[in-house]
Amino acid sequence: MAYKHGAYGQINESKVADATQTDVVAAYIGTAPINLVRGYADADLVNMPIKITNMSDAQAKAGYSDDWESFTLCEAFAEHFDNTVGNVGPIYIVNVLDPDTHRAADTTTVSLTFSSLRAEFESSDIILDTFAIADMTEDVDYSLTYNFAKGTVVVKLLDSESTVTSATATYNTVDASQVDYSDIIGSSTDEGVYTGLAAMSLLYQYQNAILNILAAPGWSHIPAVYKALCSTVQKLNGHWDGFVNADIPLKDDDGNAINTIAKAIAWKEEHGYTSEYSKVYWPKVVDGDGRVYHLSTVGQATMLRVDQSHDAVPFESPSNKEIMATKQYFGADSKSNGFDQQTGNDLNEQGITTAVYWAGNWVLWGPHTAAYTYNGSMDAHAIFDVNLRMLEYITNSFQQDHGTEIDSPMTPQDKDTILNYEKEKLDTLCGIGALIGTPTVEFLESDNATSDMVNGDFVWRISVTNTPPFKSGTVHVAYTDDGFESFFETE
Repeated sequence: MAYKHGAYGQINESKVADATQTDVVAAYIGTAPINLVRGYADADLVNMPIKITNMSDAQAKAGYSDDWESFTLCEAFAEHFDNTVGNVGPIYIVNVLDPDTHRAADTTTVSLTFSSLRAEFESSDIILDTFAIADMTEDVDYSLTYNFAKGTVVVKLLDSESTVTSATATYNTVDASQVDYSDIIGSSTDEGVYTGLAAMSLLYQYQNAILNILAAPGWSHIPAVYKALCSTVQKLNGHWDGFVNADIPLKDDDGNAINTIAKAIAWKEEHGYTSEYSKVYWPKVVDGDGRVYHLSTVGQATMLRVDQSHDAVPFESPSNKEIMATKQYFGADSKSNGFDQQTGNDLNEQGITTAVYWAGNWVLWGPHTAAYTYNGSMDAHAIFDVNLRMLEYITNSFQQDHGTEIDSPMTPQDKDTILNYEKEKLDTLCGIGALIGTPTVEFLESDNATSDMVNGDFVWRISVTNTPPFKSGTVHVAYTDDGFESFFETE
C-alpha cells in the first residue's frame, strides 16, 4: 500500500447484477478583462482562484465585457448573474489573462473631447492603469472610471472652472489572442508557482472551497484542454472528486462546420470526449438578447441551480430543466432551424447533452455522462451524471468529516463510531430520495490487514444504489369493444 496521511475516498467499480459538503462549488477557467480593474497587479487576479457572488462583484474583481470571444469568463458572468430563469452563484474563477504579459506592443493614442468637463470613449481592451493625459495628473486634474453598462472609459475634469475642451491621452491595451490553450492547462513548479488549471489546487487553501463542477467555455473543445480538465477533477489536492462540463465545437480543426448530429457524434468519438467524469454538450444556444452561449456554461449553471435546490446533494440531473434560450445555434453562417426532442435523443444515446424545446420552455436534454453509449459497455456509475456525482459527494463528505480526526488515536470504538456516523448519513440520503434500498458501510478484515493497521491505515467500504432518473415512461393503450355492452345495461 502506498504511503497515506489523511482521510481519503475511492470510487470503486459498481456492484450490479446487470448492467457533507455544505456548498456546491462551480469553477471556471478562462480569460477575464482584469485590465479594466484598477490595481489588478496588486490584487492577485492572475492564475489565482477568485470568488464571484454577483455581477457587480464580477465587474469589481474581474471586469466585464461583451466581447466573450476575447474574454471567455464574461460568458459565465452573464449566465450566472444576468439570467432570466434566475441568477445562481457564487462561482469561482481562475483567470489566465495577464495584462503585463498579454498586451499589444504599441501604445494607443486617443483624442478626447470634453463636454461639461466630461469625455468618454469605447474600449474593452484598455489597461486602465496605463492611461495618461499629457501634462495632467490623475486624481488632481481628472478622474478615471469605467462604465461597464456601456463599455466606455469615462474621464472627468476635476477643476469646475477648467476651460479645457480637448486633450490627448495614451494607454496600453491587452491582446487576449496571445493567450493559448497551454495557458489554460498551465503548470506548477517546485517553487510554488501555479498557472492555469494547476491553480485550481489553490481553491481549497485560499477559498476553503472544494471543487465540484468545472468548465472552460471557449476552451474545452480543445482535446488537450478537455483531457486536462478531466484530470484536474480527479483527486484534486490528492483528495477531492469533481465533474467537468465541456463542449463539442461548431467547427473542426480544418474549419469545416460540425452542423449535423452525425458530425457531432463522430467528432466526440474521434477526439476521445468520453470521460465518465464529464458531460459533453452540443450545439450552442442563443438567448432573448441574441447572446450566444456554450452549452457547457448553461449546463454548469443549471447543475448548480438544481444542486442548490437539494441542499448541495447532487442527486437530480440538470436534464429537462428550463434554461435561458430561444433557439439552438450552429454558427453565424448556418441555415439550420435545429431539431426536436426525439431527434435530440440520437445525441443522448451517444452521451451528448443538448438543448430542446419542450412544454413551453427550452430545456437541457440528456442525463448521461460522456462515457455513456446506448447498449454499450460501461460501469453502471457512468450511465447517469447523478450516479457518479453522488459517489463523489460521498467520498468528499467522508474526507471532510473525518479529515480533522487524522493522527488521533483509533480504537475499536472509534472505528465503530465512524461506521455508525457514516450509516446515519447514508440513511439520511435515503430519506431525501438521493439513494434507494439499504446502503451499507463496513469495516472488513479483508480490507484491513494487520500490517496496514500497524502503519495507521484503515479502510471503510460503502455500497450504495443511486436513485435513477425517470429517463422514460411509456404507457400501453389498447382498443377494446367491451364498452358497447353499455348499450344493453339496465339499472
